Amino acid sequence: MIPGLVATFYFPGVLSDWIALGLFCAAGITDFLDGYVARLRGEMSTLGRFLDPVADKLLIVAAIVMLIAFDRIDGITVLAAIIIVCREILVSGLREFLADLHVSVPVSRLAKWKTTLQIIAIGFLLSGNSGDALMPAKEIGTICLWIAAALTLYTGYDYLRAGLSHIATDDEGASSNDSSDNRNAIDGVEPHTSN
Repeated sequence: MIPGLVATFYFPGVLSDWIALGLFCAAGITDFLDGYVARLRGEMSTLGRFLDPVADKLLIVAAIVMLIAFDRIDGITVLAAIIIVCREILVSGLREFLADLHVSVPVSRLAKWKTTLQIIAIGFLLSGNSGDALMPAKEIGTICLWIAAALTLYTGYDYLRAGLSHIATDDEGASSNDSSDNRNAIDGVEPHTSN
């Protein structure tokens, strides 16, 4: 879906805006349904657990990069987009590092709200001039992006703070060979499989 989404930015006309929005929505819906059905049937694979959050982040980042490149995110709002992209990279790196310590990094409810606002913002911004003809789509998208960026800062800091405490605990415990039972999850964050 990502190559198709990127390609729509290079086609002129109103239809390309709606196709971009449609592809983005289709990717989100199929991602949700795929995860829901997998959990319902108990058919979650290791590959699926790896690809699901990676695919989500790639879709979000690709959309943000294209929106900036085509001036749908511009001016100071680029800062909100950079905050979101940097947080995605930070949390991904933190999860990978902590996985080596056998520490899970579950997703908080607030992080789910952050992701929802990102998706809404990107959806409005993808509608481009076509969306603006029907409603103030760019303004709605920009406001949602700034709110998502604020939540991104908070949740990113929360993950980093909790992750660093586990890193410090691991450094202290490495010399005394403590068991990892007390390091199974990030404290204060609710369990879930993707963000």
